[in-house]
This record gives sequence, structure tokens and C-alpha cells, in this order.
Amino acid sequence: MEYSLVVLGDPHSTASATTALNFARSLLKGGHDIFRVFFYHGGVQCANDLTTPAQDEARLPDEWAALKKQHNIDLVVCIAAGIKRGVLDQSEAERHEKTCSNLHPAFELSGLGQLVEATERSDRIITFGA
Repeated sequence: MEYSLVVLGDPHSTASATTALNFARSLLKGGHDIFRVFFYHGGVQCANDLTTPAQDEARLPDEWAALKKQHNIDLVVCIAAGIKRGVLDQSEAERHEKTCSNLHPAFELSGLGQLVEATERSDRIITFGA
């Protein structure tokens, strides 16, 4: 069965991103496929490459990137939610005249059309966070 996941919760204030990551690993271990993970609302912070947690904590952008590399999963960040929360790729940083970008290279900024495509293509959509 093919799944897509939607992550809504800020990884620094909710457990939704970590729960989604663990759920994704369980799905893949169980032989399922994941087409796309769409990060929306506070979940866009999962793609912030400047995140620097304490040494004994997992660094979510790298954890998601490793999952993508192993299983060719599409990691999409809602562009409007990302920009609003300061998660920018190089192109958006230049367009908004910011001094730097911070989108982890494993992720891409895109629109809600990517979420619509995921709902049309996937057998199941699972949402994490409110």
C-alpha cells in the first residue's frame, strides 16, 4: 500500500514530527511505500537546516533526509507556510532579500498542488499534528 504523510506540528513544541518519522520507518519496515511527506503549518520547521538541537537529541532534518535517501521519498515543504516561518531556499531568500537560506537540501519548497497530488495518488493520507 502506498501512503503519504502530512506533518503539521512544530517539531520543537509537539511530538507530531517525531511520531510521523517513527510511523514512516514502521511503514517502510512493514513493506509499504511512502510517496510523499508534506510539511505544512509548524511542521515546515522540520526542514530548517539551521536547527541545532542538544547533542543528545535527534536532528530531524537529517533524520528525514536519511529516510529520503534510503527510500526515495519526496519531502515537500509548503512554500507559503515555509516563507511565513522563515524556512527559505536560495531562490526565495533572494526574492525576499534575505541574507541567507536555510532549507535543508533534502527538502523542496512547493505549493499545495503537491498535497493534492499526494491525496490523489496515495492509498492513504495520514496527518500528524493539529
